[in-house]
Amino acid sequence: MTNLPRTPLFLGFWGLACLFLSSCAQVMPTCNAVSAPPTRDMAGSQWQLIRWHYTSPNDGKNRLRSIPHSENTAAITLSISPDGKSVSGFAGCNRFTAQVAPSDWGFLMEKVAGTRKACGSQIDELEYKFLSYLADYRTMVRDGDRLLIMTRDGEVLSFALRN
Repeated sequence: MTNLPRTPLFLGFWGLACLFLSSCAQVMPTCNAVSAPPTRDMAGSQWQLIRWHYTSPNDGKNRLRSIPHSENTAAITLSISPDGKSVSGFAGCNRFTAQVAPSDWGFLMEKVAGTRKACGSQIDELEYKFLSYLADYRTMVRDGDRLLIMTRDGEVLSFALRN
């Protein structure tokens, strides 16, 4: 009889745990994901940013960052050259290019160059963060047709394979 009151509590706990874990499913990679994919495995691939999660400084909760994309604006992209030695893409307002150096984390962007259109403080800040995170991130994980970049300050950029 003493176990009966614990059973609903136990089931409720597991129900909440499952709900919490399923809410993180879009952020965390699956078990068969490749951490720090070699540059040669990424060569010739084109990626589109589909989600950008950040930790709110106000309450510490994981939030979805608004990514500017409409019929009138191009998506934020990352393209790796067929030889794997350079990357290019669109950062929200400006195009960019960089050389690639292999690393233990995936690849590093060096000698980043880009156009310099002014697009307003919100998009300019987003572009700055995006390019900074590509050049200096904590972990890169490829999970099939998804690429996740985890930043040093806890943001997660989720890309979908375009080709």
